[in-house]
Amino acid sequence: MKNCRIISIGDNVCDKYLSRGKMYPGGQCVNTCVYAKMNGMDTAYLGKYGSDEVAKYVQKTLKDIGVDDSHSRHFEGENGFALVTLFNNDRVFLGSNKGGIAKEHPFDFTQEDYEYIKNFQIIYTNLNSYIEENLAELKETGIPIAYDFSTRWTDEYLEKVCPHITVAILSCAHLTAEQRESEMKKVQEFGVPIVLGTIGEEGSYVLYKNKFIYALAVQADDVIDTMGAGDSYFATFLYSLLESSKTGELLEGTEEEMTERLKAAMNKGAVFSAKVCAMEGAFGYGTRIVGKTEV
Repeated sequence: MKNCRIISIGDNVCDKYLSRGKMYPGGQCVNTCVYAKMNGMDTAYLGKYGSDEVAKYVQKTLKDIGVDDSHSRHFEGENGFALVTLFNNDRVFLGSNKGGIAKEHPFDFTQEDYEYIKNFQIIYTNLNSYIEENLAELKETGIPIAYDFSTRWTDEYLEKVCPHITVAILSCAHLTAEQRESEMKKVQEFGVPIVLGTIGEEGSYVLYKNKFIYALAVQADDVIDTMGAGDSYFATFLYSLLESSKTGELLEGTEEEMTERLKAAMNKGAVFSAKVCAMEGAFGYGTRIVGKTEV
């Protein structure tokens, strides 16, 4: 299907690379918007901005790229930021301000927001977005939710979030094969139809209707920075599922047809993720660091 549309609701930051003296716009929700845009999707970002120079730079970057953020919230105070360095071209997080003002203010979605969100085919969000209490109401829009659990989840957290989402991503490189399989099955049992588990350079798995699908990773020709590798994979994975749909639905067709669509989405995600590793920061747009360099 053409004209695929995704809205990311949640976090934005600037990643301050102390090793470079530069900061780069990012945050998983912003990254997902931008990577989806690179894949040809219409994208929007709905988040919480502070009032400092970091916030202004994220907003300017999204405007330059063409991502609509007109429904985002604005508050007085410090925008989210993270401190980063590089070790053998792999990004290493040194700390963050936990989203800055984002953790202090609820979204307080309005009916206007809901009507706006209904213009999209999928909502992306994650565990860094302080959005858990809003998932039930977002589900009521009828727009499927894709949720990134990163490496941090508990059984209690899964039980709270999973009933409201259609796609889950788990970063599983730190788990054994047995643990990964067990955790992915647990997510499925909590009601999530599509469960994606990534294992870095070893590839990725999808669990769909009690069957595991595996895809190899694609090795990058020139690794500059691994920031955003997972987000770029997931954004492309979601784009591919929508693009291959005849009706614009994530879940469409027979089990065999869905399996083929999932395989294609995993492979496209791996290819795009490898390309992103050749960019500085999550997707470029570096500038000099402003504001705090400690947390």
